[in-house]
Amino acid sequence: MTIPSIANPDLITVFDNKPRWNLPDYRRSGFHNFHTTMRYAMSLRAPHVLPLRKEVDWTIGERPEVARYLAMPHFSAFVVVRDDRILYEEYAPDFGPARPHPIMSITKTTLNLMLGRAVADGLVNLDERVGTYLPEIGTGYAEATIKAVADMNVANDFTEDYSDPKATVYAFDAATGLRLPPEGQKEDTTRSFVCGITGRDLANRTGEVLYKSTNSDVIGWIVERASGRALRDWLIEIVEAAGLEGCFHITCDREGVPLVCGGACLSARDLARYGLLFARKGEGVDGRRVGDAAFIEETRRNPGPAYPNSRDRTRYSRQTNTDGTWLGHGGYGGQYMLANPDTGTVVVYFSVLENNSATDGDFFGPLVEMMAELAAQ
Repeated sequence: MTIPSIANPDLITVFDNKPRWNLPDYRRSGFHNFHTTMRYAMSLRAPHVLPLRKEVDWTIGERPEVARYLAMPHFSAFVVVRDDRILYEEYAPDFGPARPHPIMSITKTTLNLMLGRAVADGLVNLDERVGTYLPEIGTGYAEATIKAVADMNVANDFTEDYSDPKATVYAFDAATGLRLPPEGQKEDTTRSFVCGITGRDLANRTGEVLYKSTNSDVIGWIVERASGRALRDWLIEIVEAAGLEGCFHITCDREGVPLVCGGACLSARDLARYGLLFARKGEGVDGRRVGDAAFIEETRRNPGPAYPNSRDRTRYSRQTNTDGTWLGHGGYGGQYMLANPDTGTVVVYFSVLENNSATDGDFFGPLVEMMAELAAQ
């Protein structure tokens, strides 16, 4: 006799090619519990913590542009940190300082640190073809340069339009444990999926960012292959240098490969601690260093393709966003982290957009401007 089962209700595709946890009516709960919802994950914790002391500047919350974003119904958390001081923080009633929150694509910024170190150590050449390091990669990446991949400057057949239920990013979700694969279909892994991405002319002729999360997983694989060190070890090094207080949770595929394109969860304070690594150009606690200071400086001084429309002053450079001064990144659902190395300031904003696509360009533009102004002072 066979004992029957049912498909996990959180992970089965329900509507619009999304699992239940990612539907608008369930998304806030899904995000706030993301670290326990995914099929596979690992958690990392630092042995020593960067202490943060409160030195509150109440005028921050009184700014109309700040108050507007803190009053939005999808708001979860907001933190402003300079050096080792919390200048301002606020949380939604259903959230709090110790709660982990998915940072989604902000996770990509870890690759700036990894790639910077690999380049500085002579392990990776940005002008080399991806296929040189990953001979098994498919036509969607083999002939692209590492620089082009890191700058979101590659044209291939992978699509990431979250308003389109047929976009290939949703198939990628099944390979990374964010939802179950269709019944009867073999479960891909992150790397088998990216190897299957196809393309012909990979040159980006639009002059604008061609955003593809799989680019980040390709960069992570190259770093791992060239260095001979598992991505897990690179992430441990980053977590320990940042001096995180809580757990750094990150989603994996079934082979245990961390989802460096967007799988991390941590508290708002810990994301600020992490952001301080960029504000200090790689300098961590207790003399630990990650990334490469020159690479970080080149990241903001030599930006790549521009974002269109309201974010036209923001460019994509080496797995980060930059306007030439600050470094940062946004995340699916309404997250942003921004670090200013000139002032030593980091600003973090968490939210959960509850529209169908969980994205909104009009929302992000003014948010980034507000955060950049705070970080510049």
